[in-house]
Formats: sequence, structure tokens, C-alpha cells
Amino acid sequence: MNKGADLIFNTVKWTFRFFICTLFAFALSSMGEPSLQAQSKTSTEPLQQLNSSIEGLIRKVSGSVVQILVTGYGAVEESDHARTDLIVGRERAIGSGFIIDSGGYILTNAHVLKGAQRVRVVLPAASASSNPVTPVSAQVAVVPARIVGMAEDIDLALIQVDNKNLPALPVAKYEDLVQGELVFAFGSPEGLRNTVTMGVVSATARQTETDSQLVYIQTDAPINPGNSGGPLVNVNGEVVGVNTFILTQSGGNEGLGFAIPSNVVSITYSQIRKFGHVHRAQIGVSVQTITSSLASALHLPKDYGLIISDVLPRSPAETAGLQVGDILQKVDGKPVDNIPYLSFHLMALEAGDKIHLEVQRRADHLTFDVPVAIPPHQVDQMALLANPDNSLIRPLGVLGIEIDESIAAQLPGLRDPHGILVVAKSAEYTSEAPLTTGDAIRSVNGLGVGTLDDLRTALKAIPARTAIALQIQRNNGLLFLAFRLEEQ
Repeated sequence: MNKGADLIFNTVKWTFRFFICTLFAFALSSMGEPSLQAQSKTSTEPLQQLNSSIEGLIRKVSGSVVQILVTGYGAVEESDHARTDLIVGRERAIGSGFIIDSGGYILTNAHVLKGAQRVRVVLPAASASSNPVTPVSAQVAVVPARIVGMAEDIDLALIQVDNKNLPALPVAKYEDLVQGELVFAFGSPEGLRNTVTMGVVSATARQTETDSQLVYIQTDAPINPGNSGGPLVNVNGEVVGVNTFILTQSGGNEGLGFAIPSNVVSITYSQIRKFGHVHRAQIGVSVQTITSSLASALHLPKDYGLIISDVLPRSPAETAGLQVGDILQKVDGKPVDNIPYLSFHLMALEAGDKIHLEVQRRADHLTFDVPVAIPPHQVDQMALLANPDNSLIRPLGVLGIEIDESIAAQLPGLRDPHGILVVAKSAEYTSEAPLTTGDAIRSVNGLGVGTLDDLRTALKAIPARTAIALQIQRNNGLLFLAFRLEEQ
């Protein structure tokens, strides 16, 4: 082949190669462009879905979250824990709560209602506006509420409003909660109603004190003063906990928020609604957390878990054969190494149930079936003294008994050995009086009352729809309850 032919052949060959390479590059480019578009589209859709899901969750939950306005007496109590209720003044407090039953029952923290003389609830509108510029202060109703009961040691309280068919929030199963789960805190931080923040579950069971009977859900969802009593909810809009306190050096949120777990919430709610207080199952033992020092001093086989420190005389535990020094291994077949687990397990039991305990006593492994007892609550015992025919105070809708020296001796926190003790609500007669079981009525419109007849006479002398102020002792504090009776 001559040089001219070679030149032509090489020119055609490289031209063909260039054409093939160009065509391949174009094909890759054409294939790559939709791929990038698809990738971009795929990356934005999950964010849009997440955003829409959060918006839907907030709409679903917000209608069940309320603001609680409390008027009372007494200074702020100092505490190691920074309470998440907002103290606006010495006589006013703002907290949060949520509707737990459509019949008007609202759950909140007991410390929100401490010293309450008047309780009001800010209810969201039945149908909130979808207008994005509608202020959150619009479309609300402020209604009076009455205290159904409190469990101060658990820090939960139940109040009720007359409004019915309210949207209630479901309560989640605590055992389904996992660390890292996305949660949302609803409430009124710093009095700013209808606020929601987002975070994760930092820990599912945080024990803030070694021998405390309670554990808390720890979350980094921002909560601040005013969030007390508000719900901590999961992505399904279920209540996983009740926001209760924060650990802070600044006074504001530092990512250390704590909520009462849903299992405690469910049991406490049902008992307060039924009795006005919590009935605690007991077997007659006290337990302590085993520390390394305790294990070393007593030559225990392990340096963690629970040791029985006391067995009450003539208790079910003593009768069953449990002894001081026994190391608790299992409760009803499940390992137990902390006090809150045992405490909650007992809380869920009824009188007459039996609890199966496995303990280690030196080198022996022993089992016991211990019957559960529920001692009568102090107020329940007092109620046995009430005769419905003689004890009914119809205008107030309660049953009361006269406080004498023998009754006063059973109420160690009572200021003075006189007045009327409220021992039950009347099932037949209702009243606007915001009384609860355990209240001690001392005076009516400034006039002291020492007998049931004194109380009835004082109430009868007040015309209908006239303001009434009862001075009462509730827990360890005195306060006034002001209201009006529609009829005598």
C-alpha cells in the first residue's frame, strides 16, 4: 500500500474512532443526566414527606394539649430539680396538660397545682384554622377546672372540665420505647401556648437517685419552664411520657429533659380517677441498691442488684419466709436489678394477687410466692366513718366528717384539730366547689366551722349565685377556694 493510501486509511480509521468515542460519550452523558435528576428528586422527596408527616402530627396532637392557669398562695419551693412549670408571680403559675379522656379529664403534673386556689384550662378551638397567618392566641376557650386527685410522690394530677367530646391522646406502650426514637414535646414553655419541639429519646430509663422508686425518660427535645404536664409523644401521636423537670445550670433548656414514663401514667391515671389518689400494693419489704462498698462490707456474691434491707413484722413477706439480707434475683420470672422496676411491678398488682420472688440467700437459691396487700389509704379509712345520711353536704357535693382529737391524731400534717374533713365525693349531687378528698374545711366566708351543722348553716345563709370562699387545708398548705353555688 502506498503512502497516499496509508494516509487515507489512517485518517478514516481515526475519524471512525473519534466518532465512536463521541457517540459513547454522548450516550453516557444522556444516561447520566436523568440519573442526576432522579437522584435529586429522590433526595428531596423524603424531606418533603418528613415535613408533611411532622405537620400532620402537630395538627393531630395540638388539639389535645392544653394550657393550665393556676392561682394559689405560697412561695416557690426550692428543689434540686428545675421544675418545668413557669412561676409568673407568687400567686400565679402556668403549666401544661393533655386530654387523656374525652369526658373532660386532663392529666398534668402535681407540682403545677401545688397550692391551687383556682384552676383554669385554655382549650384549643374544636376546629383550628388552616390559615398559616392565624395567630396561635386565637380561637381558644378558657374554662374552669376542678381537681380530681393528685399523686404527689409520682408528680401526677388529674383535673376535669365540664366540656365533653374532647379529642383525647392515646398512651403508648412503654416497652416499645427505644433509645434514639424521635419524640416531640408539646406545651407552653415560658407561657407560649401551642409550642412544639423535636428531639430524640436520650435514655429510656434514667434513675436520677440511686434508691428512687421512679425512672424517667430522658430527652433532648427542648423543654423549658411552662412545659410541665405537657405530653412527650412519638411519631404516631401517642403519649410516651409527661414532661416533668429539667436539669439546668442556666435556668433554660440544656438538652436534659425528663418525662414520667407512659406505663406509670396509665396506672396512676386510672387510680386517681377511681379513688382520687393512688393505692400502692405492698408485700412488707424494703430494698436497697447494692453498691460496691456494701457488697465488699457484707461479702455479697455480687456488687449490683437489690438487697432486702427490712422485712416488716407480720407482713406477707415475713409470713412467706423472706429475710433481711436476701438478694433479689427475679420477680415473676424476670430479672430485677433496680428499685423502679420492682416498684412499678407492684403498682400494677391488685390485692389478692401473688408475686413470685427468686432470691439468693448465701449459697442457696430460694423461691417464694408472696400475697400482695393494699393497705387502705388514709382518706379511705376516714371514709368508713362517714354515714351518707348524716355526712352529705349537698351544696358542696361531698361527704364530710367532723375533725376531733382522734381524727386529728391520724392526720399528722393537720394545722388545727377542728373543721370538716372531705372524705368522698357524692355520686348523686355535683357542685361547682373545687374540693377533693383529703381537704379540711376550716371556714366559710371567714366564719369558722367546727361541725357539720355549722357548715350547713353557713352555706344555707348564703344566697344562690353569691360568691363563697372556703378556707381549707390541702396537704400541708392553707388556701382559699372561691366559687359560686348555682343553687342550694
